[in-house]
Amino acid sequence: MTVVTRFAPSPTGYLHIGSARTALFNWLFARHHGGKYLLRIEDTDRARSTSPAIDAILDGLSWLGLPWDGEVTYQFARAARHAEVAHQMLAAGKAYHCYASTKELEEMRDAQRRAGVPMRYDGRWRDRDPKDAPAGVAPVVRLKALQNGQTVIQDAVQGEVKVENAVLDDMILLRADGTPTYMLAVVVDDHDMDVTHVIRGDDHLNNAFRQLQLIRAMGWPEPVYAHIPLIHGPDGAKLSKRHGALGVDAYRDMGFLPSALRNYLLRLGWGHGDDEIISTEQAIEWFDLPGVGRSAARFDLAKLTNLNAHYLRETPDAELLAMVLPGLEAKLGGKIDPVGLERLARGLGGVKQRSRTLVELLDNLLFYARSGAPPITDDKARAQLTSEAKALLAKLAAALEAAAANWSEKQVEDAIRRFAEAEGVKLGQVAQPLRVALSGSTVSPGIFEVLAILGPAETKARLLAAGG
Repeated sequence: MTVVTRFAPSPTGYLHIGSARTALFNWLFARHHGGKYLLRIEDTDRARSTSPAIDAILDGLSWLGLPWDGEVTYQFARAARHAEVAHQMLAAGKAYHCYASTKELEEMRDAQRRAGVPMRYDGRWRDRDPKDAPAGVAPVVRLKALQNGQTVIQDAVQGEVKVENAVLDDMILLRADGTPTYMLAVVVDDHDMDVTHVIRGDDHLNNAFRQLQLIRAMGWPEPVYAHIPLIHGPDGAKLSKRHGALGVDAYRDMGFLPSALRNYLLRLGWGHGDDEIISTEQAIEWFDLPGVGRSAARFDLAKLTNLNAHYLRETPDAELLAMVLPGLEAKLGGKIDPVGLERLARGLGGVKQRSRTLVELLDNLLFYARSGAPPITDDKARAQLTSEAKALLAKLAAALEAAAANWSEKQVEDAIRRFAEAEGVKLGQVAQPLRVALSGSTVSPGIFEVLAILGPAETKARLLAAGG
C-alpha cells in the first residue's frame, strides 16, 4: 500500500501556525513512508474563500519547505462529482429526499430546546413516501445514517474512540439548490485522491464519525484517522493572536528561518526522546504517529526565538547575506558598494552570534553596510559621547594613523591599549565611546574585530565625525 496523506486548508484567511503544523505532520508522515503528500484547497465556502488567501497558503507552504506532490486539487471545481455520489446513494437507498421547510425545522429545534434534549434532525422524511412531498418545495438530500449501535474509530493518536449512532442524525449531503455540503465533499475527495491517512486537528474528531458512516454507506476503503491535539498558548488557553497565533507569513516577516520553524512545530506535540534540535533529514527518518502525544502542546515564542538563534548560527554566512541584502539595501535606499559588501561578508560571522532573527541580523549589520558615521538613536548610546569622550576619540583618530600601514585586529588592539595607558584612562573608557562612534550602538561584535573590518579610512572618518 502506498501511503497518501493530504493537507486540506480552507482559503478563508492566512495559513495559521496550527494549520502549518498539520501540514508538516502530513508531509513528514508521507515522506517517512515513501508515499505521497497531496494538497487540497477546500474552497466550497464561496463567500469567504478568496484568491489572496489561496496565494498566501501556497506561498506559506512553499516558504516553509513543504512541497506537495502533483497538482493542487480545488474542491469547488469537483462539485459535480460530489453530487454524483449523492445521487448514487439515493439510488441505492442509502440517502433520501427531505422536504422539511425552514419553518418546520425551526419549530422542531424549538421543541427540542424546550424539552432539554440534543437538537438534531428527527428523521421525519426518512421513511416517508415521496408522493407526500409538498408542491414547489426543493428537497435536500440526507444520508440515511445508522440509528443503532456505535461508530468506532481506531484513531492512530487518540486510540479507540466511539459514539452512539443514535446521536448522529441524518446529515445533509446536497442542499436544496443541489450544491454539496462540506461533509460529502471531504469524503468523496479523500476517496478519489486515494488518501490512506487523514491526519488533522482533533477538532475534526466529531466530523470523523459522520464521515465514516458515509464511507461505509458507499462501501469504500476506510482511511486511518489520526487526530492530533490542538496547540494552546503558554497559559494553557486556546491559542490566539496574543499568544502568537499568526500566519506563517508573519513569522517570515519577523525574521524566523523556515528550518527553525519546522523544527519548532515538529516538537509541538511530537517527540523523539530528549532530542530538541532535529534536522529535516532526521525528522523524515524518525517521524511516525506513535510519537504524537494526546495532550495539547503549548506555543512559546521565546523558545521559538532561541531555536531560531541556533539555526541562524548554523546557516552559512553567504546564505544569510543573500537573505538580508535586499532588506539592507531597502533601508539604505540604494545598492551597497563593493567595499560595503566586503565588510558585510567579513563581519557577518561575528554579528550572527549576537542575533536571534533575520530582522535582528539585518539591523545589527547596518553599520557595516553604510559609509560614514552611523546614526545614534539610542539614548544609552548617545550618553556615552560626553565632551570628554569626544575629545578622547579625536585624539584616538590621530593615534591610530600609525597602525594604518599594518591594520589588523591585533595591531589595532595593541595601539588602543597603548593609547589608553598614555592617556591615563581605563580601556573601557575608550572602548565604549569607540563602539558607539563606529556602530551607533552600545552593543556590537568585539570592538577590535569591528575596527579590523571597517579599515583605517572608515574608522578615522567615523571617529572624527563623532569627536567633532
